[in-house]
Amino acid sequence: MFWDLFSTFVLIGFFSFGGGLGMLPLIQDAVVYNHGWLSAGDFANIVALSEMTPGPLAVNSATYIGYKMAGLPGSLFAMLGLIIPPLIII
Repeated sequence: MFWDLFSTFVLIGFFSFGGGLGMLPLIQDAVVYNHGWLSAGDFANIVALSEMTPGPLAVNSATYIGYKMAGLPGSLFAMLGLIIPPLIII
């Protein structure tokens, strides 16, 4: 599960442009439609929660999705998967 979270968010981090709002459709496609980890309603709730908390939208979403899927280690793997590609590119 950890590898799936990490690899999914690494791909999203490498192939998305436009910040958090640009990443949300890719995250939704991967998490809701491709893997079936969350329902559309759960994803909408996570996006709403991510909007309310301080920090980047995509990173908050990845962290919440990782936590929902695999607890605290899952949130760490999802978050790192999302932020490592931009760091490498920069």
